[in-house]
Amino acid sequence: MDSVYEAAGGDAGLLRLASAWHRRVMADEVVEHAFSHGFHPRHTERLAAYWAEALGGPTDYSDNFGDETSVVRLHSGNGEHDEMDRRAIACFDEALDDVGITDDDPLHRVLSDYFAWATTTTMSRYHGSAADVPQGLRIPHWSWDGLQG
Repeated sequence: MDSVYEAAGGDAGLLRLASAWHRRVMADEVVEHAFSHGFHPRHTERLAAYWAEALGGPTDYSDNFGDETSVVRLHSGNGEHDEMDRRAIACFDEALDDVGITDDDPLHRVLSDYFAWATTTTMSRYHGSAADVPQGLRIPHWSWDGLQG
């Protein structure tokens, strides 16, 4: 069986998905706030590389951009943001449709579950301060069966 990464179209498919998600969040008045301070000019490519690694693809993100600690720190210290998280997840589900991964495709469920899990756990664990994020975190891996040990 293909990895989730391969089923999603590899690097090119995940870049399409990251682009579709980014367009959606930038159009959402609540989620867009997370980007109001600015973002890396290659945010979409970096996001796609992160997802690729998490979903069974190459380790380009860890090799070139950072580890899970750096990613979680970017998302930490902003207080609780449950509404923003819910809307970001809704934007992701809509982005899946935008790239042709429809509700009836098992890949839709797996990717949606992954994004919802990452958004509501690892990326929202440290509300108080980015300094609370421990060193040496590794990018979690997700498969057709969910989170891998």
